[in-house]
Amino acid sequence: MLHSDFDLSKPIAIGSDHAGYDYKEDLISFLEGKGLPFKDFGTHTKDSVDYPDFAHPVAAAVESGEAAFGILLCGSANGVAITANKHQGVRAAICWGEELAQLSRAHNDANVICIPARFVREGDAEKMVTLFITTAFEGGRHQNRVNKIACS
Repeated sequence: MLHSDFDLSKPIAIGSDHAGYDYKEDLISFLEGKGLPFKDFGTHTKDSVDYPDFAHPVAAAVESGEAAFGILLCGSANGVAITANKHQGVRAAICWGEELAQLSRAHNDANVICIPARFVREGDAEKMVTLFITTAFEGGRHQNRVNKIACS
């Protein structure tokens, strides 16, 4: 089991469009291997789909507290990140490398990791998700910045 600031008794919300489907399936196997609960919001095939149809349910699960955190995948990760960040309290970060995954947690308290499937090598998604889960938010000066993100 991984040590985490996230409440891992709650499921991890995961979703993708067609471009991220293969990596989503790989990440589901990875989560199962770690004994981590998850909820798969789709897509469930490689057929062309619209990424907001999967990003909104993942973000809503994080926003409501139903999910510990979210994982989204699409070709560039831009579409899913833009969509997820429309939800209050969601801080979706595009990560294409391990250092970005770690910094998104440590400095931004990100709660959704968005992975660009067309720009990461096989196996790197699992490494980024591991760092995302196990990196604690540093708080301090970063907390003040995170507090200024929401629109009021």
